[in-house]
Amino acid sequence: MLKGKDNLQLLTKPRRIVITTHHKPDGDALGSSLGLYHWLKKKNHQVSVVVSSDFPDFLDWMPGRGSVIMYPQSPEMASKLINEAEIIFCLDYSALSRTHALEPIIREAAGQKWMIDHHLEPEDFADLSYWDSNAAATAQLVYRFLEEELQGKADIDADIATCLYTGIMTDTGSFRFRSTTAAVHHIIAELLDAGARNWEIHEQVYNSATERRLNFLGYCLLNCLEVIPAYNTALFSIRKEDLAKFNVTTGDTEGLVNYALSIKGIRLAALIVDRTELIKLSLRSIGEIPCNEICKKYFNGGGHLNASGGSAAGDIATVVNTFKSILPEYKELLTK
Repeated sequence: MLKGKDNLQLLTKPRRIVITTHHKPDGDALGSSLGLYHWLKKKNHQVSVVVSSDFPDFLDWMPGRGSVIMYPQSPEMASKLINEAEIIFCLDYSALSRTHALEPIIREAAGQKWMIDHHLEPEDFADLSYWDSNAAATAQLVYRFLEEELQGKADIDADIATCLYTGIMTDTGSFRFRSTTAAVHHIIAELLDAGARNWEIHEQVYNSATERRLNFLGYCLLNCLEVIPAYNTALFSIRKEDLAKFNVTTGDTEGLVNYALSIKGIRLAALIVDRTELIKLSLRSIGEIPCNEICKKYFNGGGHLNASGGSAAGDIATVVNTFKSILPEYKELLTK
C-alpha cells in the first residue's frame, strides 16, 4: 500500500507543500485535500491547495475553503506555488491527466509527488504512493495515512474531522455503498469524537439546493430520462440547450444518475451530458456490472466497479446510441 516510505522523513521539518486534486473536485477530493491541509498547517508547513477548476457550491462552507487557489483565476500564483513546492500531494487521482490544465505544471515540477488515492490502475509518476483500490474514499486513506504513517491521530481536530467526514460521506453515498465497511464506520466514529458534526455536514451538502437546481432536476426526470427494460438500464441524456435553459453550474448534475439507478429493477444507470467540448458520461451500477470496464473500453475513462466516468467526442445522439449498442455485450449480467 505504501511505496516510497523513506521519503516521509522530509516532513520532519517545515516544507513548502502544495496539495492538488482532480479537475472539478467533488466532496472526497476537496474534503481529503482540506483535511490534509489543516493537519500540515498544524505542523508548521507552508501549505497551499491548488485546483484546476471551480467546484460545487454545496462545498463552499468547508473549513479552509477560502484558502483554495483556483488555477483559472490565478494561473501565475498557482504555477509559482507548484514550481516552488518541495512536496506536491496528489489526492484522489491516479493519473496526472485528471488535473487537466495543471498536468504539465505538476509533471515538470521539481518537487516530489506524493499520491494518496483509491482509483484503479495508477500511473507510475509518484515518488511516494499510499494507494488502496478497496478504500471507500481518499479521505479514508488520508485518515489512515495520518494515523498509521505519520502517527498524527492526536492532531486531528474538528476542522480536519469535518473535512474528512465530508469526503467519506459523499464518496459512499451517505454510507450506503458496499465499500462502506466496518473499518469505515470505525473511522467515522473517530471523526465524530474529534468534533465532526454529522447532522450539520449532511445539511450543508444535501439540503442546500437552489430552486433553480430543483427545477432542473424536475425537467430532467420528466424530459430526459429513458428506461430500457430489456437490459434493466436507465439513462439521462442532457443536451447543452438544457444546461443553458436552467443556467446549470458546477455540481448541479451531481447525484442525478442515482435517480435513474433508484428505479426498481434497474441495474445500470448512465448520465450523458453534452458539455460542448466533450460529451461526459457517469455510470452507476449494482452488483458485478463493470462500469469501469465499459468506460475504459468505450469512453476514454475508468473508475470503480460500480461508479465510473468517461467522455467522448461527437454529438450527444451518437454517444447515446453507442452506449445503447454496448448493452447486449453485458446482457447476461444485466438481466440475471
